[in-house]
Amino acid sequence: TSDLGFELIKTVAKEGDKFLLQGYSDSSTLEQFCEKNKIDYTYFDVNLSDSDATDKFINDIKETGLVPTHFVHLPALRVINTKFKNFDEERFILDMNVQVMSAVKICKAIAPKMAKAKFGRILFMATSYVLANPPKNTAAYIMAKNAVAGLMKALAVDYVSNGITVNAVSPSMIETKFLAETSHLIVEQTAAAHPM
Repeated sequence: TSDLGFELIKTVAKEGDKFLLQGYSDSSTLEQFCEKNKIDYTYFDVNLSDSDATDKFINDIKETGLVPTHFVHLPALRVINTKFKNFDEERFILDMNVQVMSAVKICKAIAPKMAKAKFGRILFMATSYVLANPPKNTAAYIMAKNAVAGLMKALAVDYVSNGITVNAVSPSMIETKFLAETSHLIVEQTAAAHPM
């Protein structure tokens, strides 16, 4: 239910596709979007920071009887820019659950089925900051994204012989609601350093 999620669905949807979509708390906008774009979907309202809710979500996916052929994972809590001396461990654990543990649990459930079918596509949302120097005061975000990149590399090696590709995209800042709590100065500095 993020800006990127909506754009992705609109870009890849073809007639006959069935989507299993996960979001949290805002289903009305998604319902309108899917109705307008004629998307066949099942929606799961899941707080991925809650381990038990994530486990239930995986069970609910299994109960659909569908075996996903493609899995795109792009949830993240908004970046909180803060000095490391003020590092919020509880918030970091929530973000690790959202970005990393949910990906681990979902992949554990679907990757073996993809392997059995000899086909699968798994894509994670990383960040350009795993490739270059990040902005200051983003330790929690960078740590979580590096864990996502590590998971991607490990799964790619583990499943390469099963017809499954595992990749990550690493964009720089994108003007979406995700940046709502990011200082305009950081956005301007990042833009000034970017050739585009």
